Amino acid sequence: MYDAILVPTDGSAAGDRAVEHAVEFATAYDATVHALYVVDAALYSSLEAGVDAVIDALESEGQAAVDAVADRCEAEGIDVETAVLVGTIHRSIRDYVTDHDIDLVVMGTHGRKGIERFLLGSVTERTVRTSPVPVLTVRAPDEEEGTEAVDAEDA
Repeated sequence: MYDAILVPTDGSAAGDRAVEHAVEFATAYDATVHALYVVDAALYSSLEAGVDAVIDALESEGQAAVDAVADRCEAEGIDVETAVLVGTIHRSIRDYVTDHDIDLVVMGTHGRKGIERFLLGSVTERTVRTSPVPVLTVRAPDEEEGTEAVDAEDA
């Protein structure tokens, strides 16, 4: 059913959780996992000086993120391919899906709510709307659920 599974990652808890699900699917279907990190160059287009250094640093961060996915997959005996791209994130994901015959995208959501979600938009939402293949979305573990933050004045 699934021969190629794409897991876009950013190294976050939501991304790590998506990797767990991608590994489970890859194991069940003997599929190859494709780990992808996209540097959103549009965010830095207004910078004049130092933009190349910023993009280089983000590409290094991205390489570390996809290498972590590769290590996890290799430990489980799963074939894996990695890529770090520069572009618009949801478009790069969509293009990668098409170019590499991906059957399923597994990606995390950051669980933004209310006005923050409205103002910031959502890469995951845009991917769901534009992907030519199914997209499994995985929520990050809510680290604050069931716990209360302690104010410094209360401590």
